[in-house]
Amino acid sequence: MISAVKWDDGVLWLLDQRAIPWRVEYVRCADFRQTAKAIRDMVVRGAPAIGIAGAYGMALAAIEAASKFGSEMYEVKTFLTEAAQCLVSARPTAVNLQWAVTRVLQKTLDAMNAQGVESVVECSALEAAAIHSEDIEMNHRIGQNGSGLIKDGSRVLTHCNAGALATGGWGTALGIVRQAWCDGKIAKVYADETRPFLQGARLTAWELEQDGIDVTVLCDSAAGYLMKLGMIDAVIVGADRIASNGDVANKIGTYSLACLCSHHRIPIYVAAPTSTFDLSIADGDRIPIEYRDEKEVLEFMGKRVAPHGTTAFNPSFDVTPNTMISAIVTEIGVIFPPYRENIESVISEARIHGA
Repeated sequence: MISAVKWDDGVLWLLDQRAIPWRVEYVRCADFRQTAKAIRDMVVRGAPAIGIAGAYGMALAAIEAASKFGSEMYEVKTFLTEAAQCLVSARPTAVNLQWAVTRVLQKTLDAMNAQGVESVVECSALEAAAIHSEDIEMNHRIGQNGSGLIKDGSRVLTHCNAGALATGGWGTALGIVRQAWCDGKIAKVYADETRPFLQGARLTAWELEQDGIDVTVLCDSAAGYLMKLGMIDAVIVGADRIASNGDVANKIGTYSLACLCSHHRIPIYVAAPTSTFDLSIADGDRIPIEYRDEKEVLEFMGKRVAPHGTTAFNPSFDVTPNTMISAIVTEIGVIFPPYRENIESVISEARIHGA
């Protein structure tokens, strides 16, 4: 299975997801600034994957800090803190980025205080690698936990890309799809094209085709009709941030799918690692939503498709209320309503035990 993020002897390589399915090529990131730009420019995307990239970006910052400042502890700490701020600001909605960068920063500063500046390079790289390997393991557990929700012979719909390309490997929503397919439960997968970046048509379809999983791409606006025809048994999506009450921020269009699922009485399952939960946020209204360049809507492959003089509304994410979500699948189990109570209990336990 292809990896979206690679670390090789102090250099970060990111699979350029803007080029798939036409080309498979990697972008080289030699410092944290290039890493932040790659995250911002959607070279790498997907909440867990940009968290992993941010973690390695901190490892690159540690290499630079050690080279520039030697044993000057204050300068190294200041440099690493500023690098962390730069990385976190690259994309504001996905909480995994902030979580991973903060984790590497804190571990590195703790090591520096205990062992001196000479420890920062090794410590930061080891912590980033740990985040990477943990994510892959968590994805497999999410897949196993979520497969139990899928009935035999199911036809499932997914939105955007929450697969190996969006994570350390295997995937969250696609982790469930892959596991359920292996368990013989899924008969068919439908993938929304996911305008305007086409993550479903380009990335999800590409991943599933590589695995030999039967997939059909449909226009985002066709999902409701497919449900009306009785051809969808479950919807499985990922998440970029989940509030403490279970409201979910995910790729724009997820809320519309949830509304359709509610009308057609189809379960919608959210797949996410515990690092995606933000217990500091009471509800979805407080989740910051990223707005991207109008050109992503007004142009297609570099060519203007809307009349000059028109503008575009281009939020990258929307928020689905917890009342519309059937279950949230994590690496430590499935969370059902009432979400506020159950999320606090499950996530607190996970973080106490380091899950």
